Amino acid sequence: MADLAQSADPVEIDQVIIRFAGDSGDGMQLTGDRFTAASAVFGNDLSTLPEFPAEIRAPAGTLAGVSAFQVHISDHDITTPGDAPNILVAMNPAALRSELHHLVDGGTVIVNTDAFEERNLTKAGYRSDPLTDGTLDRFTVYEVPMTTLTKDAVAPLGVKPRDAERSKNFFALGLISWMYTRPSEPTLLWIDEKFAKSPQVAAANRVAFTTGHAFGETAELFEHHYAVRPADHLPGTYTNITGNTALAWGLVAAGQLSGLPVFLGGYPITPASDILHELSKHKNFGIRTLQAEDEIAGIGAALGAAFGGHLAITTTSGPGIALKSETMGLAVSLELPLIIVDIQRGGPSTGLPTKTEQADLLQAMYGRHGESPIPIVASYSPSQCFDAAIEAARIALKYRTPVLLLSDGYLANGSEPWRLPDVDDLPDISVEFASEHNHTNSEGGAEFWPYLRDPLTLARPWAIPGTPGLEHRIGGIEKEDGTGNISYDPANHEHMVHVRAEKVAGIAHDIPPLEVFGDVDDAELLVIGWGSTWGAIDGAVNRCRNRGRRVAHTHLVHLNPFPANLGEILRRYPRVVVPELNLGQLSRLLRAEYLVDARSVTKIRGVPFTAGELEAAFLKEMDQ
Repeated sequence: MADLAQSADPVEIDQVIIRFAGDSGDGMQLTGDRFTAASAVFGNDLSTLPEFPAEIRAPAGTLAGVSAFQVHISDHDITTPGDAPNILVAMNPAALRSELHHLVDGGTVIVNTDAFEERNLTKAGYRSDPLTDGTLDRFTVYEVPMTTLTKDAVAPLGVKPRDAERSKNFFALGLISWMYTRPSEPTLLWIDEKFAKSPQVAAANRVAFTTGHAFGETAELFEHHYAVRPADHLPGTYTNITGNTALAWGLVAAGQLSGLPVFLGGYPITPASDILHELSKHKNFGIRTLQAEDEIAGIGAALGAAFGGHLAITTTSGPGIALKSETMGLAVSLELPLIIVDIQRGGPSTGLPTKTEQADLLQAMYGRHGESPIPIVASYSPSQCFDAAIEAARIALKYRTPVLLLSDGYLANGSEPWRLPDVDDLPDISVEFASEHNHTNSEGGAEFWPYLRDPLTLARPWAIPGTPGLEHRIGGIEKEDGTGNISYDPANHEHMVHVRAEKVAGIAHDIPPLEVFGDVDDAELLVIGWGSTWGAIDGAVNRCRNRGRRVAHTHLVHLNPFPANLGEILRRYPRVVVPELNLGQLSRLLRAEYLVDARSVTKIRGVPFTAGELEAAFLKEMDQ
């Protein structure tokens, strides 16, 4: 199938940031996703930021119902969805009012003029028409009657006008695809596959897309169309991937690498539900998923699966972590491998369920009663979620411990190109179950002690229930070291508390030393981050260094225990700043652990940092 024709000589640019915005029923997430997919096929580097309301269907035409999708494409490496869009596609007045402030001065606005009627203007809070009252004077504005053109184009198909209007997002996609010389074939093939069971819908969407593309080429409304060349990627097979999909695939890979069946017990919660959905598709890899009746049942089933010899996982967000905390403590006591995935979102309580935040770190560190340390691993980009999942599984299996894996809404829903790894390069995380007696009793007989530990890892043996001669008791009451018998002895309890803490602390010797990037030897400022702040920090540090400032950057994947060389790195630099999407949780931990003046740069608005925001914060810190 040939691509739609392109007019000659597009203007070459090295990058562009586009923001699609409309009512939550206008299909903006789909539009952005399809533009992203076409750009990935073309070979651009890219990063995305989907933003949508928490309500399933907010009142149409209101600010609360605006859904937006920002995509940054380039011919070079990028790490963020961009500070501010160059192009805003606004499908109605509410989208324009809600999103215009993001646009760079002199940027381009493409509006669906059919939606700018008095009723919609009023619902959006406009007292006059922004298309005529000077609101948009500092922008380049293209007024396109997208709804009318879409209805007229699909009318010969016999589509009802109300149904025809739903295809206007494909008109917008066709127009922007022409404007930035995106290949058409991936989108047209996707339409055919996605709507194969609804031929009329498929035909309407195809016609709308091709009409939008043709409008851009023939309307003589636009001065130019543009080309962004493919980025110079390493050779390999690439796919565009979201964080939740990458994390799910990482769990599938961990099951194969460990040789264990995988079990996920979970309860649907935004923004973690996609992991459950994705894993449920992979039964052929020995994956079992259970959608439990609540959060507590989900982790309870997962812990039972761990006892039965599975690679066990439960997925949730911050509110679910609170509900799972008692069973997490039980997993600490039982010393069984369990992965608890926390896709963080804005809180507290229901908070901002579709917005991002990094505010669960202290909950992950301390959110259980008693002394119950749990290793913490944090992903830092959508594609790195794959590696983080495997690392969480490695630690859980090797040390017989629950592990908290932290991601967030920005990583979960954001996407980027990912080079598929060579399977031979992935780690071997296979385990051996206990199969024979490991102790001799006072009478000289062989017996099994379920808490007799490996001297290097302090991990206890993992015996599958039903293994002859290895039957043993488990439960939440304190156990005697070695035998696993119930014990109320004060000295034994203190010993067990110390042993469990030492086991987790010892993981520091089994993780890579922390690396420092940038001006390693003579930086005037060290920036230390964790999680999804990585992309914005990387961009901001590079901008500061391009200004001639000396800045170093290090980023934590392991948050409990910290890497063994972290203290030495922190003491090497005169100033330390910690950007976080919370009120300074990591900085508190660093201050307490290493007695350094780690200063916080915080943001809690439900959206990630921009590189520009952090650049300004770093320069201010260095100029004090």
